[in-house]
Amino acid sequence: MKKVLMICLIALVAVSAFAGGSKEKAAAAAEGEFANIKIGFIFLHDPASSTYDNNFYQAALQVQKKLGLSDSQVIFKWNVEEGAPCYETACDMADAGCNIVVADSFGHETYMIQAAREYPNVQFCHATGTKSRTEGVANFHNAFASIYEGRFLAGIAAGMKINEMIAAGKFTADKAKIGYIAAYPYAEVISGYTSFFLGARHVCPTATMEVTYTNSWFDIAKEKTGAETLINDGCIFISQHADSEGAPKACEEKGVPNVAYNVSTINLGPNTALISSKINWAPYYEMIIKAVAKGESFATDWCGTVETGSVELTELNEKVAAKGTKEALEKAAADLKSGKLHVFDTKAFTVGGKHLTEYLADVIDKGDFQPETNVIVDGVFVESGEQFRSAPYFDMLIDGIKKYE
Repeated sequence: MKKVLMICLIALVAVSAFAGGSKEKAAAAAEGEFANIKIGFIFLHDPASSTYDNNFYQAALQVQKKLGLSDSQVIFKWNVEEGAPCYETACDMADAGCNIVVADSFGHETYMIQAAREYPNVQFCHATGTKSRTEGVANFHNAFASIYEGRFLAGIAAGMKINEMIAAGKFTADKAKIGYIAAYPYAEVISGYTSFFLGARHVCPTATMEVTYTNSWFDIAKEKTGAETLINDGCIFISQHADSEGAPKACEEKGVPNVAYNVSTINLGPNTALISSKINWAPYYEMIIKAVAKGESFATDWCGTVETGSVELTELNEKVAAKGTKEALEKAAADLKSGKLHVFDTKAFTVGGKHLTEYLADVIDKGDFQPETNVIVDGVFVESGEQFRSAPYFDMLIDGIKKYE
């Protein structure tokens, strides 16, 4: 895999808050700072095939190495279904001495909560869930990141490429249709493709987008077929919120530029892969391990940001990128950081032809699917973060995006 270029909102530069040196690791090991730690990771798929699970796995290996944890202190379980197997695996990890158990898929949440109730001295941490603020289980935690900012930046890179193709006469501005491979019609996915689209439209205002759902987080055949179908329907650029390499491979075969998720796909599509956005889970893992090692509490609902090193873009493929893309990303990153630019600025999109002044979202997850919280503040839809909830709740279909029929 090619070297990752991490793009924070401060600038498009390589950064890493977790590049701990050998001296630091040796000192920690010598002092036994983490001798009491045993952590278990539950993955929905096999990281060898799923880019989503591999992203979590690589972060775990990174933190294990930095903190000097032995292999006996870290347990990995693959292909754990979103059902009773998750509960059973979580309990097995607790019985095996784990004082932290982490699960990586939305559907694991109910079963992680069940295990947390039975093992109050073990910290159960769940990625992308919504119920930690409502269940009242002190040792159950949710975590996510403001990935919509990374997707917005990736969208700018896409919009720059589309503009270049228009200028080259490959198609006219009114044919600038993006295709998007989406897993499920969940808020997390909708928030992701909307922020990507708004990034593209930020520089290419004629862009439209067509979305097709695979109804699976990971299905190589469906994702590849979906990409091929969208390309045949006139989409000139492809992006995705799906976990396999199916779509990038289809794009390379068809010669269509694309943006992926969680991992650089330049090795798969040297002539078409542009860039990818991803969440870096290493900052969260390090934080929870250090807290448990010290006997300290940590956030019930945590949202990583660019400041914590949790939002990244992978290497920009200069062979594919339009001229000036790096500079455009740097400027947008700086504007997002300063607050001059907001991803979900309500002036930048309409719903049913109207700009929103208020929107009630289902932020407090009571299982009733009833919206109760106005999330538009000072003309901005305030997406996942500390103010309301870490997990995304943007669930609108904005003008310019339609579902593929």
